[in-house]
Amino acid sequence: MTNDDKAIVPVWTLATGDGRVSAMIGDEPMTVERLAELRSVLAVLVAEPIATLELHPLSGDLDRSRGIPLDAASPLAQHLSQLITQSARRSSVAATAAGEGLYRMVVPAKVAAQFGQGIVRPMASKAAAGGIYGTLVNSTGIAANATFVPVGKVAAAGAVGGAGATAGAAVAGSAALTVAAPLVLMAVAVGLSAHADYRRQQAVERITELLEQLHEQKLDDERSELDGCRDAIDKATAILLDQGKLGVSLGLDSAVHAIGKALAATDRRLARWQNALDKLPDGKAVEIDLLTKSFPGVDEHGGTFRAHLELAALAVALKRRVIILQAVDHAQSDPGNLFENFTRALRADQQRLDKLESNIAGVLERLSALELARPHGLLPVFTTGEVDRLMRAANRIHKLGDGVVVNGRATDVAVEIVRDKDGSVVVFPALPA
Repeated sequence: MTNDDKAIVPVWTLATGDGRVSAMIGDEPMTVERLAELRSVLAVLVAEPIATLELHPLSGDLDRSRGIPLDAASPLAQHLSQLITQSARRSSVAATAAGEGLYRMVVPAKVAAQFGQGIVRPMASKAAAGGIYGTLVNSTGIAANATFVPVGKVAAAGAVGGAGATAGAAVAGSAALTVAAPLVLMAVAVGLSAHADYRRQQAVERITELLEQLHEQKLDDERSELDGCRDAIDKATAILLDQGKLGVSLGLDSAVHAIGKALAATDRRLARWQNALDKLPDGKAVEIDLLTKSFPGVDEHGGTFRAHLELAALAVALKRRVIILQAVDHAQSDPGNLFENFTRALRADQQRLDKLESNIAGVLERLSALELARPHGLLPVFTTGEVDRLMRAANRIHKLGDGVVVNGRATDVAVEIVRDKDGSVVVFPALPA
């Protein structure tokens, strides 16, 4: 994006089914504030889930390694190509969309909540106040010097079924409301899967660092068993995104079993943590040695407790990928209402994971608020070593609450897609918009 105040950004308004909406979109240019208002209003007025799709210039220094690549023959790439080809025929604004570009699909918070409250959540960045990790595109920077222009009178990108499905415009109101259920489904599914895998990568990196310090074989085996599930999940993802059918030979059942065992272990550990915190005296300082009996290593740079936290994060990230696979498989089995099936399947299991993450966050929040006391001894004064240990422990334990979100509300979700000239795409991890 240049700093040209006259930069034009085409915007499509995509629905996942037929719906009625007042003629509020029109063909007039919009500011970023107006576009945000439009998304919120449509989320309230339209019964079917909706999203907006923006087209931005492609930066040459974009790191594609964190995204999921799909070739031009994939359903998502074909749905996107179909949309922009039809748009170019009817709108001079979208005529430039035939080449490469960065597409940004934004799903309103009301709709995003259907995917699971905690599936995409802001992660506080220590590098900058108010920042988040993993942002590919600075949305504020993009919008500040751009004019968003609705792409009107566009045929649908496929109301049901696979690529090239029968097109149909949304009923009445505004022709700019395009029915594109498969495009929205595929973009959201791939973006959420990439987001979950990004969280998996982060957890694995942190676990590896911790285990190098701990030298605990049991935890290392637990990590290896979990990370070994990735191969089956990756293959299943590739098959489903090509609208294939999952088979037993993939090994996905074994992966699901391993993830289930890890989550059961996390539930047991969480119950012990909560019970230990409940037994602490209210309003009194807690001795470090008493705390480390229930939370071993909590006062150290590494520690078993922190390894258990990262193993829990790894299990949750892998389970979220599996849930997305199951939801896509369920939706594609009934093309007539694939987006409803998708969100219904996601909600069922996501609630347990959301509660698990929220409870772990609650434990970290309670720990970070504790007042620490030195161990009781014969001497009435602190030794230098005790002072140093107490200060280090207090600092590390208080930092456990940094970035913790307990029952955070749903935010708009953005999925960014790079489209190359050959029609292939790279879908990046979904982010809070």
